[in-house]
Amino acid sequence: MNMLPNDALDRLIEGSKKVADLCRENKVQQWEIIATQSYGHQLDIEAGKISLAAGGGDGGYGIRVVEDGKFGYAYLVDVKSADNAIQEALSIARISPSIKGFDLPSNQETKEVKGLFDKRILSVGPEDLLKQADSILDEVKSLDKRAVVTGGGLGVSATAGVLTSSEGIEHHGITTSHGIGVQVSIDENEQLTSSWQGESSKQLIDEIPNCVANSVEWAQKTRDPIKVDNGAEDLPVLMTSEGLGSLFSTVIPSAIRGERLSRMESFWSGKQGDNVMAKDLSLIDNAIMEGGISSSSRDAEGVPTRRQIVVDSGKLVGSLWSTRDSAKLVAEGKIEHATSTGSASRRGHQSPPVTSCSNLELISSSKSSSMDELLQRMDSGYVVNSVMGAHTANPTSGDFSVTTSSILRVEDGEVIGAIKQAGLSGNMAKALSRDVFLGDEIRVSGGSMHIPDILLMQALRVNPI
Repeated sequence: MNMLPNDALDRLIEGSKKVADLCRENKVQQWEIIATQSYGHQLDIEAGKISLAAGGGDGGYGIRVVEDGKFGYAYLVDVKSADNAIQEALSIARISPSIKGFDLPSNQETKEVKGLFDKRILSVGPEDLLKQADSILDEVKSLDKRAVVTGGGLGVSATAGVLTSSEGIEHHGITTSHGIGVQVSIDENEQLTSSWQGESSKQLIDEIPNCVANSVEWAQKTRDPIKVDNGAEDLPVLMTSEGLGSLFSTVIPSAIRGERLSRMESFWSGKQGDNVMAKDLSLIDNAIMEGGISSSSRDAEGVPTRRQIVVDSGKLVGSLWSTRDSAKLVAEGKIEHATSTGSASRRGHQSPPVTSCSNLELISSSKSSSMDELLQRMDSGYVVNSVMGAHTANPTSGDFSVTTSSILRVEDGEVIGAIKQAGLSGNMAKALSRDVFLGDEIRVSGGSMHIPDILLMQALRVNPI
């Protein structure tokens, strides 16, 4: 039995047509309809045991109307209430400020992005997740008898989606996902160490992912902490992909939004064409990445997506825009010209589109380095594998202050031991501006950040607690 009903997409297409007909009857100037239906299964692990198995679905319709540069948005679950939702959206639009030049995007040709759908996931049921969870629990025990999966879980989902508009856009399809996350703890001799690792894919994860072994490894590495009496130090920090991911995803995507750059709300505002990163670094927003977590052939407004270079060899050369934001900032005189870069997204049918990044890649033209090579280059400093409090980072300034209990001390290029806990503070923009060295394995962290281990030589301070 399929997780997603066989007629789910057809029902959404038919429902969208009915809503569109009502928009025409109400003589709406421009309209856009998003329809989604998601189904999934989830299994939670707690204290080494399966604690919860659940499944269900969610979906509905969202309507955006535009009249004379004014827009309104409303959502509904049942098409029977579509007329009321249209009237609500129109009422909101008519009392909203007009944005000169704001129109819904026209239909443009696009190419299919591969790897976003795996038919095998549709047949995954709770019993399959249970078997996979048992395998993970067994694997953890085989790696370390002391280790216990104290938190985490597994989940699969399938989403049918339809986007149609008055401007000729008709787009539909099904995507799938499979996610695994584990918190592994070792509690022995009155000492508790833990590590969280996860992995997500649009394809079925049919083997035990590397995140399981990595979680066990870091729970082991952080045991028997040493005492460091040096106090707060400005030293190099080697952040693993997992350690950097949450900070990177909090600070960088916000900094490259065209609206924030134009409003002087980004630490890179006013620096188009200037060096903002180390000269060998490039930052790419790749919405057409095969199998990418945030990939799509069209964005949430129906605009064709692309692979866009934002930072090229250290220089800021691009920014991300949605249709509304680009029109609004031009109308306000904040920028002379801007058009959508296919960078609109939404959190479902209940939300209008907003500008955001997709799959963000950090790459270097310089030769990448192994972990041992990075440690040798560091000489003395720290390795950080996870942080707490990344959400408090300031996306306007780049400043952050977080804590970590997954940190190792390095001296003379060798790890000498773990530290129980430490504060980590600094400025992400300054840390990335020079003397940055990348590892040789790019992993997905922080949602859809494709980043390797990274050695940051400046602008960071570690304060052992």
